[in-house]
Amino acid sequence: MSSGEFKVLYVEDDDAVRAAGCQTFALADIEVEDHARAESVVARVGTATPAVLVTDVRLPGMDGMALLQRVVAIDPDLPVILVTGHGDVSMAVEAMRAGAYDFIEKPFSPEQLLDVVRRAMEKRRLVLENRALRRQLAQTTGTDGLLGNGQAMSRVRELVAELADTDVDVLVHGETGTGKERVARGLHESGGRRQGNFVAINCAALPETVFESEMFGVEPGAFTGATRSRAGKIEHANGGTLFLDEIEGMPLALQAKLLRVLQERVVERLGSNRLVPVDCRIVAATKVDLAEESKAGRFRADLYYRLNVVPLNLPPLRERREDIPLLFNAFCLQAAERYRRPQPQVLPAVVDWLMSRDWPGNVRELQHVAERYVLGVWRPESGSAPSGGTLPQRVAAFELRLIESALEQALGDVASAAEALGVPRKTLYDKLAKLGVDTARFRGTAPEAGLTQGR
Repeated sequence: MSSGEFKVLYVEDDDAVRAAGCQTFALADIEVEDHARAESVVARVGTATPAVLVTDVRLPGMDGMALLQRVVAIDPDLPVILVTGHGDVSMAVEAMRAGAYDFIEKPFSPEQLLDVVRRAMEKRRLVLENRALRRQLAQTTGTDGLLGNGQAMSRVRELVAELADTDVDVLVHGETGTGKERVARGLHESGGRRQGNFVAINCAALPETVFESEMFGVEPGAFTGATRSRAGKIEHANGGTLFLDEIEGMPLALQAKLLRVLQERVVERLGSNRLVPVDCRIVAATKVDLAEESKAGRFRADLYYRLNVVPLNLPPLRERREDIPLLFNAFCLQAAERYRRPQPQVLPAVVDWLMSRDWPGNVRELQHVAERYVLGVWRPESGSAPSGGTLPQRVAAFELRLIESALEQALGDVASAAEALGVPRKTLYDKLAKLGVDTARFRGTAPEAGLTQGR
């Protein structure tokens, strides 16, 4: 989090105290916007405001508690830090219940104020990032695995948007876990066939003995045990989309029947002579080169050329590393909501480790790592982390463990931890900001300490 991204909205009616507070923030390279009255700051608050609010409780006109209530009504996730020289335990409890992020009593040290403000800024940053991710995910329904700001994924999304309302068949090529099914769902859900069924079938996983009946349907008496009529997957996709994953695994004997469906758009059930018209879009996916498979005689050339009307290639994750942090954050957000867990902060050490991986399982593998991260069963700085990494990455992980250990011994007090580590407080503050360490989780459990914990 750079200091230029966020600012402090500072409300204090005493000119001398306000000037001292502004100087404290300026020396810490934190932008500040000061106000002498609460009424003037209300208009500066919104749901997308990149700021935290620090306000005195005793103010002329609207006091700090009333200002807190107004801000919570506008955006309950905007951190409000209350400052008073007249507070007591009951006022602190009331403020926290009303939605305050933290509560500080005068007199306090500049370090104490900056510590609280930095934590509040980090919380606000995460809230705004998560909201932006939710909006982006909502706009890409069915294609969340296609998130990315790089040129490759931007082109894929453009192709999906261009092809969605057409009936053209599409052949998607990509390694395992690159998001081939998400492309198919994106084509389906973004186009005119969204009201129809999306039918997915893995051609390599379906046993050959039941493949034909599953794909084309069956009539009574077609074989032993066939006692009733049943539509196949192709019929079920009528009006919608049929997704054929790992199509290279389809038995050669059945590829001719699929070719007939593609050419004539009719299907003939096992045990029947009646042709059933079908209107479905075909999206096939493969992780191999079907042209080479055709030359080798393992895949019908005529079917390949019929499927390959519009080819769409998905790049592996290792070729679009710039998208890894965005994807990981998005998957953490989804996992936190799915498992009803708080979303953990993604530390720089985590990002460094993620960027160093080759990701043979691609987006799917990254999603699984994000889920384990949210569940708390994996951290790159812990002993459960995979081995390897560059020397700077290992040094950063070791440094993080030392700092966290010192904070734990000092119950979250940065000054005491800095003394124990033998470094200046400013140096430790800089490292805490770089590593994204939240000192609140190391604080003591005494009631007085609990009153100043962030919500």
